[in-house]
Amino acid sequence: MYAIIEVGSKQYNVTKDDIIEVNKQAAAKGDNLSIDKVLLVSDGKKVEIGQPYVLGAKVEATVLKQSLGEKTTAYKHRRRKNSHWEKGHRAQLTELKIKSIVLS
Repeated sequence: MYAIIEVGSKQYNVTKDDIIEVNKQAAAKGDNLSIDKVLLVSDGKKVEIGQPYVLGAKVEATVLKQSLGEKTTAYKHRRRKNSHWEKGHRAQLTELKIKSIVLS
C-alpha cells in the first residue's frame, strides 16, 4: 500500500516504514503527526484519487529528528565592476518515519 501526501506544499510518495525529510514542522522529536492531505491511496488492486484530497484517508508519522539540510550558496558577480556577493542558506528539515496509511 502506498500514498501520495502533501506536506508543506510539496508532494511525497510514501509507503509504510519510509523515512522522508520534509520542511520543518512544529513538532518535537518523538511526537506523532497525522497528515490529512492525502492525494492518492493505492493498495495494489484499488486506487483512490482525491479531488483534491481523499476523504477519510490519513497517514500517521513519527518525528525522528529536526535537522538542517546541506548548505547552498548563491553567488553573483558583476564583470568589470569590482562587485560581487555570496550568500549561504541551510534549510530547516524534519525527518519523519511513516507508521501507517489509514483509509476508511
